[in-house]
Amino acid sequence: MKITGKVWKYGDDVNTDVIFPGKYTYTVSDRNEMGKYALEDLDPEFTKNAQPGDIIVGGKNWGCGSSREQAVTCIKMRGIGAIIAKGFARIYYRNALNEGLPIVVSAEAVDAIEKGDEVTIDFDKSEIVT
Repeated sequence: MKITGKVWKYGDDVNTDVIFPGKYTYTVSDRNEMGKYALEDLDPEFTKNAQPGDIIVGGKNWGCGSSREQAVTCIKMRGIGAIIAKGFARIYYRNALNEGLPIVVSAEAVDAIEKGDEVTIDFDKSEIVT
């Protein structure tokens, strides 16, 4: 399987409260609606411009904070192809696997990739190509 997309890059400790803003936790329950609000408070440009297949690149401890599943669901429903990070919070990692959202841990790739790059993840070859 290969995924190719434009990169949206963020730093360390991006928590679930900014991935899926807390103000929507109890007001948006339709999975299909959740993608509209992904990263709204952290990066309004992402909310407006992210396209299906795009790839998120994050630093250490991506998805830390509360255990809300919406933080994974909103990324998946936004159509994001995968997340590459230096590390994932344990609960986010588990929720991503449960949701079928491809995730990759690679500090080297995170350091080499810049926002706006086009990246291909080849899961069959275990390669990330910029």
